[in-house]
Amino acid sequence: MAVEISRALLARLRAEAAASPHAEICGLLFGACNRIDRADPTANVAADPARTFEIDPAALFAAHRAARAGGPRMIGHYHSHPGGSAHPSATDAAMAEPGRYWLILGAEEALLWLALEGGAFRRLAIKECCA
Repeated sequence: MAVEISRALLARLRAEAAASPHAEICGLLFGACNRIDRADPTANVAADPARTFEIDPAALFAAHRAARAGGPRMIGHYHSHPGGSAHPSATDAAMAEPGRYWLILGAEEALLWLALEGGAFRRLAIKECCA
């Protein structure tokens, strides 16, 4: 399965990750099952943002409230691994909510994952589209 994302949006996320070489960036993904339409940055409120991320709970609650009111559907999260791999870490697996997308921005690449039961992930193809 391939999930569409615009080149411009993916480039923006890569640039945000590159601009934060010492701390993980993070945010929320919005769209549909086969498409990422929007990515909203959130504060990383983790105790050690150089090693992990935690999305600001206020942003998460606001996204859920907006969706219930007919707004965009949150389909997952994104975060960076500064200087590291775009593969899920053990910490990512422990936090994963099954059925959500995880877009991980590593030092060299961006990879998209679908969180499965038990902390497992399945890699999904990214289909860059439109400008």
